[in-house]
Amino acid sequence: MEYDIRDIGLAGKGRLRIEWAAKSMPVLGKIKERFQAKKPLKGLRLSACLHVTTETASLARTLKAGGAEVVLCASNPLSTQDDVAAALVADDQIPVFAIKGEDHATYYDHILSALKHKPNLTMDDGADLVSSLHFLWLKKWDELDSKVRDWGKSLSEKERKGFLSAVKGGTEETTTGVIRLRSMERDGVLKFPIVSVNDANTKHLFDNRYGTGQSTVDGIIRATNRLLAGSTFVVSGYGWCGRGVAARAKGHGAHVIICEVNPLKALEAVMDGFQVMPIEKAAPLGDFFCTLTGNINVIRREHFPKMKDGAILANSGHFDVELDLTGLKKISKGRRVIREYVEEFTLKSGRRLYVIGEGRLVNLAAAEGHPSSVMDMSFANQALCAEYMAGNHKSLKSRVYAVPDVIDKEIARLKLESMGIAIDTLTPEQEKYLSSWEMGT
Repeated sequence: MEYDIRDIGLAGKGRLRIEWAAKSMPVLGKIKERFQAKKPLKGLRLSACLHVTTETASLARTLKAGGAEVVLCASNPLSTQDDVAAALVADDQIPVFAIKGEDHATYYDHILSALKHKPNLTMDDGADLVSSLHFLWLKKWDELDSKVRDWGKSLSEKERKGFLSAVKGGTEETTTGVIRLRSMERDGVLKFPIVSVNDANTKHLFDNRYGTGQSTVDGIIRATNRLLAGSTFVVSGYGWCGRGVAARAKGHGAHVIICEVNPLKALEAVMDGFQVMPIEKAAPLGDFFCTLTGNINVIRREHFPKMKDGAILANSGHFDVELDLTGLKKISKGRRVIREYVEEFTLKSGRRLYVIGEGRLVNLAAAEGHPSSVMDMSFANQALCAEYMAGNHKSLKSRVYAVPDVIDKEIARLKLESMGIAIDTLTPEQEKYLSSWEMGT
């Protein structure tokens, strides 16, 4: 078995941490039991490009229990937990290609390993795996990393088409990936169906809001050990992730400012009790800044000189493009790593700004990611949507699909059941009333 991880000797530590996380993932546990018995993914090769965490380990084990031949690579250079990668290789014989802190070349070398698995199903977080597949499909060689490009060119036309036509479908975990995939669908280049796991209510209403909210603030506090109470905390983006971070920062006693481009979301932030203003006006006020937009250069070169001496900048969007670090470097006269995960930039004015986790996902770069209890629902969606794709791909077109409502509601039901919570059911009279147009007052 081929793999590329930091140290197989870390497996013992990873084993215990995976066990600890699994205790808070009862829904995925129930799915694993059924998968073990029914084998709905039997004979399918599945390549997953995900954050390699304790929670992902439980998902990978569930997929393997369902009969899939699983290969796992990292979806972010700083999100891998090396002990978890070691445990998956040593205990589960799942090939893992992921090392925390891997450079750009290694990151794409690992994606290449997932591509070479010749997957029937893909599972992505950010769409790097799927986009690489499509660049190969379309022979857009200039868009590919050099190793992936060289491998693609080494294939004969028959080999390349045969390899790509083996893909039946896939799933996508996060907002950024869904944006990319919908763009591919709009441009008519998407070659196989994808289920947008991110759009499930049992995903974004909980993972994005409560998971991102808690883990992002956790990452900022772990990295800096600074007090949020009494500070001014600027949140760029008021989607579900931004909502979660704003609420958690407010809960810590911070004064929260929201920066938005969407008038509806800005209005909602106002109604939620937050101050709303453009980033240009927020820049001189903030003690902490966190971007969660999925867009590029949200905080730019012209904003940095306006910031306070000692301002702290973090990003919790998927890619490291939301903070204009290139621009920050150009206007800085000095840089140093002042503590783990924190880099100090000294501007020519003498002011110092601090960037956490190289501008990458702060909740995974400087902390452990989302709590396992919320990832239980997200990864239950991934497992059930992989099963759905395996059984229904022939009737699906090459487009981005929502998670079937029956899956969404079943996961919510199982989660409530695991929490010992019962809910009401409609009476026959109530069902008739809701389905009738004749019945009024």
